[in-house]
This record gives sequence, C-alpha cells and structure tokens, in this order.
Amino acid sequence: MCFGSKSKGEHTSNYDNLNARPVEAKPTRNSSIKMPKPNEYTPPLGPSPSHQHQQTYAPPAGPPNRNESEYAPPPEPPRSQDYPPPAGPPPGQATYHDWQTAVPDTSLLPPPPSLGNQRSRTNNATEQQAEQGEAWCQQNPLSAPVYLPQAAIEAIDRGEIRIVKPRDYKGGLDRPRPGVWAGKTKSDSPDSCITSAIPLYSVIAHSPLKTGCSRTIYYEVRIPSRNRREVSLALGYGASPYPTFRLPGWHRGCLAVHGDDGSKFINDRWGGKDFTTPFKPGETVGLGMTFTARDTNAPPSYGPAQTTTSIPINVQIFFTRNGRKDGGWNLHEEGDSQEDLPVFGLEGLNDIYAVIGTFENVEFEIVFNPSEWMYHP
Repeated sequence: MCFGSKSKGEHTSNYDNLNARPVEAKPTRNSSIKMPKPNEYTPPLGPSPSHQHQQTYAPPAGPPNRNESEYAPPPEPPRSQDYPPPAGPPPGQATYHDWQTAVPDTSLLPPPPSLGNQRSRTNNATEQQAEQGEAWCQQNPLSAPVYLPQAAIEAIDRGEIRIVKPRDYKGGLDRPRPGVWAGKTKSDSPDSCITSAIPLYSVIAHSPLKTGCSRTIYYEVRIPSRNRREVSLALGYGASPYPTFRLPGWHRGCLAVHGDDGSKFINDRWGGKDFTTPFKPGETVGLGMTFTARDTNAPPSYGPAQTTTSIPINVQIFFTRNGRKDGGWNLHEEGDSQEDLPVFGLEGLNDIYAVIGTFENVEFEIVFNPSEWMYHP
C-alpha cells in the first residue's frame, strides 16, 4: 500500500524506519552509560511521532498523480462514424409508418362484390316453382359437348339460327326473315324460356383452348314502342338442358339480365343483383360473352376483375343498349362466399345456347343476323 504523492524510492531517509522495530545500542569498551533521570527527560520539539505520521502520510484527496497525458480527455467530441447510434428510434419517439408505401393504390383493386337481393322489386315466382326447377335440374344433369357438322357451324356464323318454342309459351313466334324471330305473348303467359336450337358457342368448334383464338357470341332483342311500360323480357345464355318453365338465370349453368328490374342473375333463384336500368319500349338491347384462354402460369396482377386461376378460360359478359355498351362483368369476379352459387356450366367447358325469357304480355324481335345488329362486337 502506498501513501503520499511520490512513488516508491523517492521517500527521504527520515521516513524509512518510522515503523521499524527499535534496535538497542551496544555499549563500547571503556565507556560508561549514564541513564537520565526521569525529571531530566525533555520531549523533542514538534508533534509526537504518531501524530506526525498521520499528518505526513494522510491519503491524498484524489487518485495517484500519474501521467496526466495518459488520461487526458479527447481534444474534440467523438465522431459519429466512430460511435454509430444504436438501432431503432430514440427513446420516447414513435416509429414512423409509411402508409403510402405499405398500402397499394386502391383504384387498381377490383370492386367489392355486390350483394344480392332477396326478392325482386317487380315480379317474383313462388317458392314452389323454385323448388320444382331445382328438382328438374337434379334429375337432368348438364349435357356433354356435342359435335356439330360444318354446315351448322357456318349457319352460326351467318346468324341463321332456329329456336325452340317452350311448351308453356302462350302466344305467337314466327320467323319473318332468316336470322330474325318475332314473338308476342298473351297476358296469361307464364314464365317460359325460349332457347336456340344449336349452341352459339361450341366447345369442339370454338374453344380458345383448341383454336388459340378468343370467341365472342352475341345477339340482340328489339322491343317495339307499342309495348307496355314494364318489359317482361330477359336476355341470357345457358348450358343444356335448362328448365323451360323457368326464366333464364335462375338455375345452374345459366345467366341473364332481366328487363323488368334491370338485375343480373347467375344461378340465382332469389332477387338477382343490381346491374342496369330496366328495359324500355323502343330500345334495342343485346347480350354477349367473350371466351379467352388464360395463362394459368402468369403471376397474379391487378386488373378489372379478380379471376380464379384454376379456370383455363376467362369469360367476359357485356350488355348493350341501342348500339352501345352499357355495362358488363367477369364471370369469375369476386363474389360473396355465402350468397353466390357456382357458375359451373358457363366457363367455356360446355356448349352455350341463347336463352330468352318471357312472361305475361310482351312483344319482341330476336335478332341473330349480324347484318341487322346495332352493335358489332
């Protein structure tokens, strides 16, 4: 243990033996030792050795005085690159969240699925009729694609298509010229569905998976001005067979746009979904479908509609009014998982027929001839 401010070896000789054991002096020859008397002893000047020891060797107030340059503070503050700050934000400061980068542009996302209506605001069939239609579909499954002769394919391209009159249809149905059918129903005519005799879309002849080209089918219906205000008419497409005592779009493998309320129906026997305005007397309305092969290996991307990647064919439906497009939808667009039923039969893997629904009193013309269309897809 070191005391004082000097290093070992620098202490003076007066302090070397302060704590050493005392040594008795040896007498020399022919000398006499005379012991002093007690009252003759005079204490030395100054403090006692113990007191002097405490004052001389009192511990210093600070650390030993070593080389001051060894512990000298740096000449300037530390540089930031020498002492990088710790990771994360400073204490008490919240982390900044860049929401514009984290959240994509919602304008690129598909629209949310529209909710279906429980009932139509104009006309509704009975629950018993709906159950009869479902029972009929269960007893008559969809047919497989049929082979069409070349003459039938050429007739489809020219629009020379015959139709099948339903059994419950009440009224007239004539062909004034090739590719055009004129009809007029009576006031007591029930729900009924007119179908084309041959499919407008043939899987064997028109599938884009075989031809490598997209296929569009289309037809128009003219509504004479002498009709009553509520047009009891529906335009649609469906796979065969379909219950002709029901309107199109109400059961599996069929879709339609109804003129009395403007709703669209895809395998929907309830109230359909809001789509367009009701048909009016004097208008010409049309309905089309476009089938295009999809690249199932392509990465997903934002587009006008979210489609199911497992389906090899993309199906787009479009509606026209007086020669102009008036809306449309993708067959595989996002729907409600609880309300919407499957669209099986309309995906381009079955033959597709034209279906026109009528009820009560209505007058119309079905136009398959492309030369008489107002809109040309």
